[in-house]
Amino acid sequence: MPDPFFDSSSQRLVAEESPGDNAAPWSVSEISSRLKRIVEGEFGFVRVRGEISGWKRAASGHCYLCLKDEGAVIDGVIWRGQAAALPFSPQDGAEVVATGRLTTFPGRSKYQIVVERMELAGEGALMALLEKLKAQLAAEGLFAPERKQPLPYLPRTIGVVTSPTGAVIRDILHRLADRCPCHVLVWPVKVQGEGAAAEVAAAVRGFDAMPANGPVPRPDLLIVARGGGSIEDLWAFNEEAVVRAVAGCSIPVISAVGHETDTSLCDFAADLRAPTPTAAAEMAVPVLAELSNGLATLALRAERCARRYQERGQERLTSLVRLLPKRDALLGPQRQRLDDLGGRLDRGLERRVTRARTELDRCAGALRPAMLAQRLAAARDRLAGTGRLLDAAHPERPLERGYAWVEARATGKVAATAAEARSAQALTLHFRDGAVEARVERSGGKTYEAKKPEQPTLL
Repeated sequence: MPDPFFDSSSQRLVAEESPGDNAAPWSVSEISSRLKRIVEGEFGFVRVRGEISGWKRAASGHCYLCLKDEGAVIDGVIWRGQAAALPFSPQDGAEVVATGRLTTFPGRSKYQIVVERMELAGEGALMALLEKLKAQLAAEGLFAPERKQPLPYLPRTIGVVTSPTGAVIRDILHRLADRCPCHVLVWPVKVQGEGAAAEVAAAVRGFDAMPANGPVPRPDLLIVARGGGSIEDLWAFNEEAVVRAVAGCSIPVISAVGHETDTSLCDFAADLRAPTPTAAAEMAVPVLAELSNGLATLALRAERCARRYQERGQERLTSLVRLLPKRDALLGPQRQRLDDLGGRLDRGLERRVTRARTELDRCAGALRPAMLAQRLAAARDRLAGTGRLLDAAHPERPLERGYAWVEARATGKVAATAAEARSAQALTLHFRDGAVEARVERSGGKTYEAKKPEQPTLL
């Protein structure tokens, strides 16, 4: 059914100026620029309260979000410089008050707020954000008891992360000096305000990164301390960066943030929470005087125990000595036997000397000059007879009686038989006055004498 209020005759295919139409058409850019000027001129400074939704940090450092309530939503942007200066880490669901200016984004035909400052909407919102962050970090196990490290009993070096100008560092140093003096390294940081959380986290990580054998001694224990204040003053120690740095530190950490009634997320992440900075110093080291007394007591107990063992050993030794036989009873038989053997030795020596003297006398009688001359004459006779036998047995004696001996010239041996002479062929005949060379000739089975050479070989 056609609309009775719509004039179809006014619809044309090509735009043309009609009578009474004095409004020239605007371009999209022109109307977007006009809207931008109007919005920015009308809302150059606004404070908007709402709940954060869709929080996102881009790689450029700029942050984008939405602020909403029950009936509307407005986009927002925080440029990188303002985002780095925020006093807390915004999260979805946090109720905040954003201060900035409204502007438009022509590329998407949207209006948005450029946030220059952002604050939590009251302490209730701050506590809600705190509880949400606490639940998130606890779910990750950063507060688990099994992550806690035991504190060293007597640390040689203690690192302190706090403000160098406040009363906290003086209280810690005085308390350490009174109890047990030790080496203290102070890493100065801001403990509240813009950039405080980043400095505290950097200090904890810096202590943790120190080498064990470097020129500056690495702390055996860390104390993160700050004096009392409101929740806003202590908020830097609730920041996620600080909590993660403390939870991930390999050095044991004592958290001493605020007074006894103050609680921060740093306390839950630390290995031990101290109610005050002074109490943290007391927890860090023992009392030197008490330690000296304890050592003296232990030394005395050790000495008493050693003396007791010595006395008991002496008593047992005395008891055992009484059970042993007397020395004379043990050594008496051996002494008697020794005396008996000594007497037998004397008598044996006397008999041996007597026999030796008798044998010497007997031998001395056989050594008289006449007996020696008789024995010498008999020995000479035996020697002369032996000489005669040797002379008669000399191989040249038969040669004097006209005999000769035959030598095989090739071997130099005596040819004792005719067969040996025939086999040798060349012979040497040895006579009393010389030697004659000869050879064997065979004729009709008879052997003839060899001819004598012109010059015989003499021995």
